[in-house]
Amino acid sequence: MPVLRTTRFQRLLRIFAPMQQLQDDLQARWWNLEAQLVERFGKKPDMETLLFLIGVQEFGDIRRKFTKEEKQDLMHIAVCTLFAQSGYYRLDRVDEQGWPHFIQLKALPVMNVVEQESFMKDHILLYFSNTEIGEEPDSL
Repeated sequence: MPVLRTTRFQRLLRIFAPMQQLQDDLQARWWNLEAQLVERFGKKPDMETLLFLIGVQEFGDIRRKFTKEEKQDLMHIAVCTLFAQSGYYRLDRVDEQGWPHFIQLKALPVMNVVEQESFMKDHILLYFSNTEIGEEPDSL
């Protein structure tokens, strides 16, 4: 009876195939979100636009004009809000002007650029699965 030997390639394939399936699922969910946002806003937002949108949503004042510095602050609010979902940040307080302030609870994992993008996309998808654009945020 012949002995079946597993090649190194087959072993690697068993390891990486599930990871590829997760990446494919993430990409499919991401495309679905992009399609919903295109339907809602008329064009596909890039990552910066999504962070700005989430920041404005969390800040709660959608009608005012923001300075360049405030736009950066809004994107920071978005990042903290997104990663708070996984316990990396916690809302500490809201100041007298209504700006939220966060405390970092643990360090973010070290990742390469592709992993960082997937990590961010996964958190954005989680955010949109729990929040509708235009509704009042729960965290404030």
